[in-house]
Amino acid sequence: MDVATATGDHARKITAKSYRLYKELGEEEGIRKLVETFYDIIEQDPDAAELHLLHMRGQGVAHSRREQFNYLSGFFGGPSRYVLQHGHSRLTEIHEHIHIGPKMRDLWLSCMEKAMAQVGIEGALKDEVMLHFERAAETSRNQDTDE
Repeated sequence: MDVATATGDHARKITAKSYRLYKELGEEEGIRKLVETFYDIIEQDPDAAELHLLHMRGQGVAHSRREQFNYLSGFFGGPSRYVLQHGHSRLTEIHEHIHIGPKMRDLWLSCMEKAMAQVGIEGALKDEVMLHFERAAETSRNQDTDE
């Protein structure tokens, strides 16, 4: 087997696994519900005030709702809306304009975990999705400190 075939097979396995997550999360409707719930938490939960302010210093929460839905659709194996619109899905570039230290990373993860609980993502699916989110959140972190 040549490298191209092996790489193609590997890519198909990754895509099939990701698409399984997209399906298990409820496809477009499920991803949208998760994102909407996540941003509702950011806007309403006093514990998430810092994260809300961070989004308000950028292009606002409405913009973030759209972009995160587009991103997560492709991230979990569905339509690659974000990549089609922006040409890439590199988290480091997406977040380079904002300060993300360990505290903000952990706050984001906490809000996402609350959102998953509210929409009924639990058990092994929750654990698997959180693992993906933890990796993504760490990739987005661009500061070693919170200052």
